[in-house]
Amino acid sequence: MTNMPKAYDFSSTEERLYQWWEENGWFKPEARPADAKPFVISIPPPNVTGELHMGHAMFVALEDLMIRRARMQGRAALWVPGTDHAGIATQLQVERLLRSEGTSREEIGREAFLERTWAWKKKYGGHITNQLRRLGASCDWDRERFTLDEGLSEAVKEAFVRLYRMGLIYRAEYLVNWSPGLQTAVSDLEVEYSEEQGLMYHFKYPVKGGGHLPVATTRPETILGDTAVAVHPDDERYAEFVGKTCLVPMLNREIPIIADEYVDMSFGTGALKITPGHDPNDFEIGQRHGLDIINIMNKDATLNENAGQYAGLERFEAREKLWADMEASDLIIETKPHTLSVPRSQRGGEVIEPLVSRQWFVNVEPAAKMGLDAVHRGRVRIVPERFVKVWDNWLENIKPWCISRQLWWGHRIPAWYVNDDPAKVVVAHSEEEAFAEAKAKYGEEITLTQDPDVLDTWFSSGLWPFSTLGWPENTPDLQRFYPTDVMETGYDILFFWVARMVMSALLFTNDIPFHTVYLHGLVRDEHGRKMSKSYGNVTDPLVVMGELGTDALRFTLLTSGTPGNDLNLALSKVESNRNFANKIWNTARFIAANLDKATKADVTDSPSFTAADQWILTRLSQVTETADRLMDGYNFGEAGRQVYDFLWGDFADWYVELAKVQLREGSSRAWTTLSVLRGVLDNCLRLLHPYIPYVTEETWQQLKQAFEAADLGIAPAGGWPEAIIIADWPTVGEKFPEAAADFERLRELVRAIRAARAENGVEPGKWITAVLSTGDKTIFINEQKPILSALARLNLEELIVKETAVPPEQSITLSLGEISCYLPLAGMVDLDKERERLIKEIADLDKQIKRVTGLLNSPFAQKAPAAVVQKERDKLADLQASHTELSERLASL
Repeated sequence: MTNMPKAYDFSSTEERLYQWWEENGWFKPEARPADAKPFVISIPPPNVTGELHMGHAMFVALEDLMIRRARMQGRAALWVPGTDHAGIATQLQVERLLRSEGTSREEIGREAFLERTWAWKKKYGGHITNQLRRLGASCDWDRERFTLDEGLSEAVKEAFVRLYRMGLIYRAEYLVNWSPGLQTAVSDLEVEYSEEQGLMYHFKYPVKGGGHLPVATTRPETILGDTAVAVHPDDERYAEFVGKTCLVPMLNREIPIIADEYVDMSFGTGALKITPGHDPNDFEIGQRHGLDIINIMNKDATLNENAGQYAGLERFEAREKLWADMEASDLIIETKPHTLSVPRSQRGGEVIEPLVSRQWFVNVEPAAKMGLDAVHRGRVRIVPERFVKVWDNWLENIKPWCISRQLWWGHRIPAWYVNDDPAKVVVAHSEEEAFAEAKAKYGEEITLTQDPDVLDTWFSSGLWPFSTLGWPENTPDLQRFYPTDVMETGYDILFFWVARMVMSALLFTNDIPFHTVYLHGLVRDEHGRKMSKSYGNVTDPLVVMGELGTDALRFTLLTSGTPGNDLNLALSKVESNRNFANKIWNTARFIAANLDKATKADVTDSPSFTAADQWILTRLSQVTETADRLMDGYNFGEAGRQVYDFLWGDFADWYVELAKVQLREGSSRAWTTLSVLRGVLDNCLRLLHPYIPYVTEETWQQLKQAFEAADLGIAPAGGWPEAIIIADWPTVGEKFPEAAADFERLRELVRAIRAARAENGVEPGKWITAVLSTGDKTIFINEQKPILSALARLNLEELIVKETAVPPEQSITLSLGEISCYLPLAGMVDLDKERERLIKEIADLDKQIKRVTGLLNSPFAQKAPAAVVQKERDKLADLQASHTELSERLASL
């Protein structure tokens, strides 16, 4: 008998197993032989400020699946963990803390602020990694990295210096996303666009010498920074105005009227105000036409001296004042409601202002060409392939990358200004190196001032796959584990992060950073809505794991979607997958409880497999082969579903029931059955371990202990490994196609008999008789009579199997190819009661048919809508079909 607990308790299992795995060093690549082929994934580093959400749960489940499978395949699997310093996000946390203390970063100064931020990181920085552990992430935590680690900081400096010396980094004035609240430039990724109701302002743009052009804008305050009005060169309405001059409303500054093909003649008035200093499209037009760039805004979003009499006003206040003044000057045409796509700061929430600012930029065009080439030559594969179009679109239209941020927390730009002269800049790895270079170049009397800005966080995370392995030093880890294998991440950062990693790697290592990019989608609620606190539909993975177990959540995330597509998460599905864990456990309990059905004396070197054995072993081989193929193609969801259906359906619901019959025979038949039970469940547990690591490990350990204690000589080839986490990945076993096909026919027969019993209301426990006409399958069916009897509740003593059998009177006929099954009704139902029931149902149908026929023959058929009449005709056809079926049934009785 088994000593296994009655139920699987995930709450007492998960932490214990995780600690055991980690303590034994099984998360490390060194768990495999020194000559094992590496398999490496670098974790997408979550923000050090982060709290676990479903996006984290998704990427951990996917990456852990790949790592665990590779480890079981004998690879030196390395999953490099780490966190990102998260620039703005972390700085905001510390600034909020300082405000609660009645001070600010400006008051305490840069050095003190950085000390406080490091202290904050030390206190809270481990929260997110502890939560990743909770998900079962089998990372090598001894190799954990942080983007502000000393080694990674050296990598950032090296990358910056190299790019500068290659002429790819430069300092220039350019239009950037400016966050007035945060007082810094922000990346495109840190800008979120929301649809909001606003206004379209139509007004008259005065033309010097008389007349006006009708123009529309959603941001009237930017009129003050206009440096041209543009029309399409083919627009006949405005052809006479091209080359003339307009007067900026309220300022009367003269600006040219130009022709540019960017202008959409069909949108708005067809005349476009051009503000190069405050709109990215206008900036491009301005560059083409050599227009002046006028900045009307201070960094706090108040207007500056270039705004004339509106200087000092906040931007939206200036909008109202300017519009009122224009109305008083009879320059207003109308205002109309208009839906706007408003850019807002991801962190601060305020409206982002396109602003010309002096910043550091990288010319990424040469690296972008290399990135395009790497994908199109097949060096880097993108899964799913449709995202190659997105890749191409981004990289073919790439713009200079603004890499400087006006923050204090982050990698400070390694550039120094000589004697505070912005024209004399020295870029170096350290201040000492910068001083030596400046001294050699500019003479003895010099002072150095480091650039106050820090680098965009994407600059350091773009180096992640190789900086975490020791680059720029040629470390043993870099030599062995680089390039890495797979970069798994969300499709939403394919450009912002993945493209930058590929470009950086090709520039700095002359190699690709990984051979495959696997993209997952967003996790949405069960109705397909994005999870949001404002919707109140955020599902906390920690809560779900606490209530239903980590495995249930992981398996749901892994099997509910496909690569690159969003996933709708239903908690009912997580509950169902908790039941799957219980099914696995109960199947193992059944096997362990029946180990006393055989003894060591029953051991045989050449087991005689029954048709049921051959069928389940064939199905196992098919599922193993299919799952392997699907996983190799990154179709993890379908692979998991295939194994799930096999274990629950074929194995637990069918073979385990068959095994009960075979175990009753005892001796070598019982021993062989136990051997098959162990082999199939063992292989299923191995196939499922990357998906549901906890329940598979705990079940496997219990199974291992039970078989070793029973001492039946039943074990995996090569014996029982210490743990399933380091067990070998299953291989495809022998197939018995003919026996499997015969057994599938037997399953069809059982299903048909079960359906007939249910249709006729036969009690589940009632034994019935049957006559089978089996043709050339007579010997096979005779051998399977005990199984057929057990599964279909057929009276074994009265079960008749003949090559050619005559159907008994008043029987149900089930035809399955060369096999026909006849079920005498007298043994199934009370014929008198069945006749009464059928007569009553037929009489009721007669009444309904008469009513509907009368309705269709009445004026209703001419007056009612055609769809309503057709509905009644369809109803009549259904009633008549039911009447015919029941009448035939009654006649047969």
